[in-house]
Amino acid sequence: MAAEEMKHVADAAGLAALISRASEAKSGKSRGLPPVEKWNPPFCGDIDMEIRADGTWFYMGTPIGRMPLVQLFSTVLLKDEDGKTYLVTPVEKVGIRVVDAPFVAVEMNASERDGQQVLTFRTNVGDIIEAGRDHPLRFPDHAGDDELKPYLHVRGRLEALVSRAVMYELVELGEVAEVAGREMFVVRSGGETFPIMPADELEAASR
Repeated sequence: MAAEEMKHVADAAGLAALISRASEAKSGKSRGLPPVEKWNPPFCGDIDMEIRADGTWFYMGTPIGRMPLVQLFSTVLLKDEDGKTYLVTPVEKVGIRVVDAPFVAVEMNASERDGQQVLTFRTNVGDIIEAGRDHPLRFPDHAGDDELKPYLHVRGRLEALVSRAVMYELVELGEVAEVAGREMFVVRSGGETFPIMPADELEAASR
C-alpha cells in the first residue's frame, strides 16, 4: 500500500475511533443516535471531508469505502442555523462539505395503516424514515429546469434527497387534490398531504 494511501486510511480510522469513543462516553453506550443537538463543543476547523450529491462520502479526495465507517460518521452529523454541516462529538466540532443533501433515500415502501397510506423510506446509510408530520416531504420549486427533486426530512435540519428511481415510484402514487384553494398534484403519507406541483404543470413536468 502506498504511503499516501496508508495515511488516508490511518487518518480516517483515527477520526472514526475518536467519534466512537466520544459518543460512547456521552451516551453510556446506549442504543440509538447520539444526542448531537445537546452538545456544544468548540469549533475545531474544517476537515477535508465531502458528501457528494449521490451520497458518496470522500475523505481527502478518496471515497470512504467502509460502510460501517460512513454510518458511524452519519450519526454525528449536525446542520447548524448557518446552513453548514458538521461532525460533532462532545469534545469537538469540525466542518465538512455537503454538495446537496447529506443522505439519499434509495428505497421506498408503500403500506397502509388505519386506512391511510404510509410511505417508508430507507436511506443510503440505513435509516428507516416514515414520511409524515415529523418527517415531511418537500418538493422545491423546479421551474426553469423541470427537474423534480424531492427531499425527506430525516432529523434536525438534515434531509435526504430522494433518488431519481424512488422519485418515479413516488410520483406514481400521486393524486390531484385541492390545497389552499388550488388544484395540486400531491402525495399522501401518515395522514399528511405533501404538494408536489400545481396540477396544471403536471403534464409539462412529466414530458
